Amino acid sequence: MIALPEPKPEVLARRDAILAGIAPLVGPEAVIDEPHCLRAYESDGLASYRQAPLAVVLPETTEQVAAVLRFCRREGVRVVPRGAGTSLSGGALPLADAVVIGLMRMNRILTIDYVDRVATVQAGVTNLGITAAVAKKSFFYAPDPSSQLACMIGGNIAMNSGGAHCLKYGVTANNVLGLTIVTIEGEILALGGAHLDAAGYDWLGILTGSEGQLAIVTEVTVRILRASEGTRAMLAAFRSNEVAGACVAAIIGSGIIPVALEFMDRPAIHACEAFAHAGYPLDAEAMLIIEVEGNQAEQDDLLARLGEITRRFDPSSVRVAATPEESAAIWKGRKGAFGAVGRISPDYLCMDGVIPTSQLPRVLRRIGEMSSAYGLAVANIFHAGDGNLHPLILFDANDPQSMAKAEEFGAEILKLCVAVGGCLTGEHGVGVEKRDLMPVQFSPADLDQQRRVKSAFDPDWLLNPSKVFPLTVAPPVVRAA
Repeated sequence: MIALPEPKPEVLARRDAILAGIAPLVGPEAVIDEPHCLRAYESDGLASYRQAPLAVVLPETTEQVAAVLRFCRREGVRVVPRGAGTSLSGGALPLADAVVIGLMRMNRILTIDYVDRVATVQAGVTNLGITAAVAKKSFFYAPDPSSQLACMIGGNIAMNSGGAHCLKYGVTANNVLGLTIVTIEGEILALGGAHLDAAGYDWLGILTGSEGQLAIVTEVTVRILRASEGTRAMLAAFRSNEVAGACVAAIIGSGIIPVALEFMDRPAIHACEAFAHAGYPLDAEAMLIIEVEGNQAEQDDLLARLGEITRRFDPSSVRVAATPEESAAIWKGRKGAFGAVGRISPDYLCMDGVIPTSQLPRVLRRIGEMSSAYGLAVANIFHAGDGNLHPLILFDANDPQSMAKAEEFGAEILKLCVAVGGCLTGEHGVGVEKRDLMPVQFSPADLDQQRRVKSAFDPDWLLNPSKVFPLTVAPPVVRAA
């Protein structure tokens, strides 16, 4: 089970005074403190772990965020930033003595510049909301996590989110140009801007993927891209996971970079077909969804070349979409995959590791062996093109033994990812889920240096504490020069 630090009794004892101090900063209507209302914030997408916070604050401006952080720093109150709560690693899991700063009211599109191809939005704008705002001019925002309908750009920054189309266009870090952040001292800083490269240190790089450990992001400037002339998808079915994995490695090794290259195994195929009726091949052990884009000639050329590669692996069936409607049908099941799997199991753990694509056959085979050993089924649905695995371990959270086995199984998968040359997380972040596995990937010196960076930004460790770093080692002391 995942441990959380004990709440500070002196903070709990001052709860009423803390709430009274925060209310004037944002308005009483923006402070939530009733126990039944706090239940809506007691977990994120890692719903097996729950903890009601001290209070929730819903600011509407960067200045209000700054005022709340100055107050919390002065009073020694821990702070947990939260967007839509779609994190699957416990990144927004509250603490009993922490104030949750929810950014969902900061949901305005601030500026759109089609000439320079940038948009600036508040952190509470949804991922898909950015594309919706620019689609009328045939532009889009590239990163597209599966939760894009709900997840917010501030959370995408925190976890460096990806998605199916990041194979070609990159993850969040590759599409962010500027940030407005608020430090724990309440200082407002602007990093980068509406230009491709920022001068000086790579502050955007250190903040993107920092999981709310260093500052709170309130505004984001992103690249927007011109939409292609068209897209088409193909579906290739195979007789084993290993063969499908080998096909993925061959496609990437050929130098062809599809827009998306997604993997689904038999349990996932059956769950998604029952849910979406997308016409998936139920006799297949695994299948790939491959999407290309461009004008008609480019699509035809890429699909022909991809067809030649897939035929080397003796696919049981290949289906190429002829129309946008047929492409949408192929994608329908994949887009609803996580919900579909929820229909066949009381609960599941969605893992998130990354491996070299050449290791896909080996890792998929080993996951199958682990599944048998633990007696827990797995549905594999993931972004195969960049090696970002998402095995879904099926279990019953009401059975403590089943839950313990699922967590142990998940840890073994992530250790395997590191062992074959990959890493612990691709887009979900570390949060509390992978926190105690950090020493598997990082040496004590690595972790000490990371903690020092954290302490430089947040000397008292008030920002999103208990996440990312194992609790067994105290934070380093950073002394002024």
